[in-house]
Amino acid sequence: MSEHPQVVVTRVRRGEPSESKDFKFTKEMIPSVNGNTFLEEYHSKAWEAYHSSALPNIQMEAWRRTDLKDLHPETFQLPGPKAYLDLPSVPENLLEPLTSDSHGGQIILMADRARIKMDPELAGKGVIFTDLQTAQQQYPHILEKIMGKIVRVDESKFSGMAGAFSKTGILIYIPKNVELTQPLHSLLWGSGVGLAYLSHIMVYLDEGASLTYVHEAASPDETGGQTLHSGIVEILVGPSANLKFVELQSWGEHVWNFSHERIRLERDANLEWIFGAVGSHLTKNFSDLDLAGEGSTGRMSGFYFTDKNQHLDHDTQQNHFAPHTTSDLLFKGALLDESRSVWQGMIYVAPGAVKTDGYQANRNLVLSAKARADSIPGLEILADDVRCTHGATVGKIDPEQVFYLLSRGIPEKEAERLIVEGFFDPIMQRIPFEGVRQRFQRAIHEKMATYSDSKS
Repeated sequence: MSEHPQVVVTRVRRGEPSESKDFKFTKEMIPSVNGNTFLEEYHSKAWEAYHSSALPNIQMEAWRRTDLKDLHPETFQLPGPKAYLDLPSVPENLLEPLTSDSHGGQIILMADRARIKMDPELAGKGVIFTDLQTAQQQYPHILEKIMGKIVRVDESKFSGMAGAFSKTGILIYIPKNVELTQPLHSLLWGSGVGLAYLSHIMVYLDEGASLTYVHEAASPDETGGQTLHSGIVEILVGPSANLKFVELQSWGEHVWNFSHERIRLERDANLEWIFGAVGSHLTKNFSDLDLAGEGSTGRMSGFYFTDKNQHLDHDTQQNHFAPHTTSDLLFKGALLDESRSVWQGMIYVAPGAVKTDGYQANRNLVLSAKARADSIPGLEILADDVRCTHGATVGKIDPEQVFYLLSRGIPEKEAERLIVEGFFDPIMQRIPFEGVRQRFQRAIHEKMATYSDSKS
């Protein structure tokens, strides 16, 4: 793996410490790694980052629009042995393939358990698709190539937390020139109130490899308290490799969700990153695309739909570190009730990254008077001979469009649903998988049904 400068563009500034409330996780809770020096050092650095950091607060620019004052960190505990036996089980519909007729492999992550299925033929090609605990025991040499190399554990308290305490996670390794025709699928099922699900997803595509990977985080709606998820996703796409990464978030309404995600593209690598979010009480998600190799191309397509008092905050960065790189981001969202969305986007072009082509856009449809969407695009360009553009809009349903459909005999509820579907159509057109489009369309129908009922 070639080395690249660890440049991180950030809008975070040092703020005053948050309130004294904190999580109750201790150093003794760090998982054992059987004397592996690399893993011990990694966990030690993560612990120091976690232990020395206060909870983020609104004095920090990146968190200025996402307040954690209602989070109760002292209430969370890590899942105990066989905790999954006493918790709601995984719905069968979440196990169905979304991107093809079948899976090449599937991993279900639950409280203190992983269930793994994989086509034996893939193992014969050298493909590794396993859970984090197995990876630490059997593939530490692969972990050393990616773990902590893409996402630093000191990026926030939550990255330190996930790095130090995670026993739940995924490792995928696709060898050189191996092209998978069937997708790999993983599901993190986070049922249970008061639990902290800490996850670490790592994907490494060697030169010329090809993969479609679907990962979903989900849980039922539960009452009686809060549930926490803190995760790291670090992905390396090697030279001339191709990755289609579908990431779905359908957490229950009581879940507080935090993640640091970064994908690095080497020379002539290609990425299709599809993101969908319809769940959680609060989400703060950092999603970075590092175009580190000349000729690399990445496209990010995001869908979100909020209602009730949901708060979704997506912080995206497109970092052009090399010449002749291309990035294309489109995030679209709709908001109901008293929900709120925040999108902060930055295109960064490093010195010498000539012939860069970067684009980002965020479009929002506000469907209720008390809903709110904040959209903040940004550019930081330190090279000549580049093309970088951005745009952001926040709007409401056009009453003239509703009137036109009413005049054609379409009922008002159906007219509004059609308009919302039309708003999301540009995102649907960017998604090459019918199953994923159907999942998003089903979310639109469900959310709009609630919206229509509230107007009745």
